[in-house]
Amino acid sequence: MAIITISRGSYSRGKEVAESLAGRLGYECVSRDILLEACEEFSIPEIKLVKALHDAPSVLERFKHGKIRYISYLRSAFFNHMVNDNIVYHGLAGHFFLQGISHVMKVRILANMEDRVKEEMKRENASEEEARYMLRKDDDERRRWGLALYGHDTWDCNLYDAVLRIDTLTVDDVVNTLHALVQTGRFDTSKESLNKLKNRALLANIHAHIVNYAPHATIEYNDGIITLGNLEGLLKSDKEQRRKTTKMIVETYGVKDVVFAKPAVADKDHINPFYNIDFI
Repeated sequence: MAIITISRGSYSRGKEVAESLAGRLGYECVSRDILLEACEEFSIPEIKLVKALHDAPSVLERFKHGKIRYISYLRSAFFNHMVNDNIVYHGLAGHFFLQGISHVMKVRILANMEDRVKEEMKRENASEEEARYMLRKDDDERRRWGLALYGHDTWDCNLYDAVLRIDTLTVDDVVNTLHALVQTGRFDTSKESLNKLKNRALLANIHAHIVNYAPHATIEYNDGIITLGNLEGLLKSDKEQRRKTTKMIVETYGVKDVVFAKPAVADKDHINPFYNIDFI
């Protein structure tokens, strides 16, 4: 089976596409659920996480390691969903997190700006000028997020397997096209791709649990061994904290051991502080 991520701007009909496609495929449709799980798992107010993820990156700089912390929480919850497979995801960052996973079809939905303006006017009871301004501001902030956090523009077509425009095409046309692509089997899950996804989930979960005292840590996993590098603060200087961290990781995730060292550059899945493992 497969995972489909749908990236879209506000009022681009991407939610309709995602829900309809999930219904056709018999898949789970996921979006805001992941935010709620991240809030519950890490005991942070939902409104704070939503604001942090939707506002411009500069907002998070008001908090100590804010940008790293919030993205770490989101990614942990995200991967815990994705390992279940058979999912249509529409929301933040899916196309960044899942680069290089062969059973993921990454889709970008575009819509005519005039149609988006009309929808914004209706839903927000706004003037045409206000609606156009809000949409452009939202689009700009999403692009700034992609560039600031991952070094890639969300409008870069190279991030996606398919870019479809709701204008000449209808929502039904887009759903039919995506459904047909899934049915070709090109995005079927393989043992190798699922293992790669599970490894990323493992690394993301570990990072989310140590991010408060080792936000810039790099994490490697190879043959049952977790290697933590680029350490700072408590985890670098406090032996007791290192012992507790090792115990937590081994007991929680079932790995053989934890090594504290600077990891060598290798062709393994690993995490760096700016969350662009998908482009390594």
